Amino acid sequence: YVALFFLSFTWLFPLYWMVSTALKDDPQIRTVPPVLIPSPMHWENFAGGWARYDFNAAAFNSIFRFALPVVVFTVLSSFIVAYGFAKIRWKGREFFFSICIATMMLPWQVTMVPLFIIFKNFGWINTYLPLVVPALFGHPYFIFLLRQFFMTIPEELSEAARLEGASEWGILWRILLPLTKPALAVVVLFRFLWTWNDFLGPLIY
Repeated sequence: YVALFFLSFTWLFPLYWMVSTALKDDPQIRTVPPVLIPSPMHWENFAGGWARYDFNAAAFNSIFRFALPVVVFTVLSSFIVAYGFAKIRWKGREFFFSICIATMMLPWQVTMVPLFIIFKNFGWINTYLPLVVPALFGHPYFIFLLRQFFMTIPEELSEAARLEGASEWGILWRILLPLTKPALAVVVLFRFLWTWNDFLGPLIY
């Protein structure tokens, strides 16, 4: 506990430094050695920063035009694809699942330029389409995550539903969806954080 107490400062100090810097004026920010406690504290910096740029429009675009659509589309597409890989037997399933997983080996920095060229040819540059439309095709990490969760659900539940006449869509939405809420919550949380912290994608597209 003593070690954790001191290590916690390595996490808390950057947060404190961010808040304290926001309360400083320019001379205090550039002072060497640095000023740990602002004096005086300029609380008006927050209102000034909010009013200097159109912060409301930026927040609205980030949340409602970017983050939320990407989260919804990623959850829906990954959920459906993961079900197909986990619960439906079809020829070549394991092969295509391996390809899906292999795409995670390519870092985004490698595909960034080819994607930019593709989106430019589509005429999508300076629109929200390059940021939102790819989410409709699933995300390999979340497909893998949901597939592994589906594999833990007994097959007898699906078979019982089929005997009652349920279709695959019915099994997916009425049987498995309520059981996968914990995994879906993880997908929503991770995807929102990744999208919210994405600076380079909106910058170049």
